[in-house]
Amino acid sequence: MKKLSSDFEYLKDMYMDGYFPNFLVDKVKAELVKVVEFLEQGNQDIEEIQLKLNSAIHAINDLAEEFDENDSEIETVGRESIAQTVEDILAFFDIEIDTEVAIRERDW
Repeated sequence: MKKLSSDFEYLKDMYMDGYFPNFLVDKVKAELVKVVEFLEQGNQDIEEIQLKLNSAIHAINDLAEEFDENDSEIETVGRESIAQTVEDILAFFDIEIDTEVAIRERDW
C-alpha cells in the first residue's frame, strides 16, 4: 500500500512536549504543509524546492517572537522535530537535498 503524504506525522516531538503551545506548532506545521503541497504538484526542480523550503523556514523564523511571548522557543527538541519532519518529507518525495541544506536558513 502506497503511503500518502497525509499520513505524515508532523512535528511529533513538539506536539508531545507541553513546552510548545500547540497553536504555534500548528503554525510551524502549516508552513511545512505548504512545502508538501508544492511537492505533491510534482515539482522536482531542486532549486525551486530549496526556495520553497527557504520560504517555509523564514516563516518559521518569524514565529520566534510569538514563541517567546508564550514562554517558549524553538530550542533543541523543536529544532530536531522540525529537522526530522523536513527529512521525512524529503525522503517521502525522494528529493536529494541534505536536511542541513534544506533548513539552512533557520535562525533557531
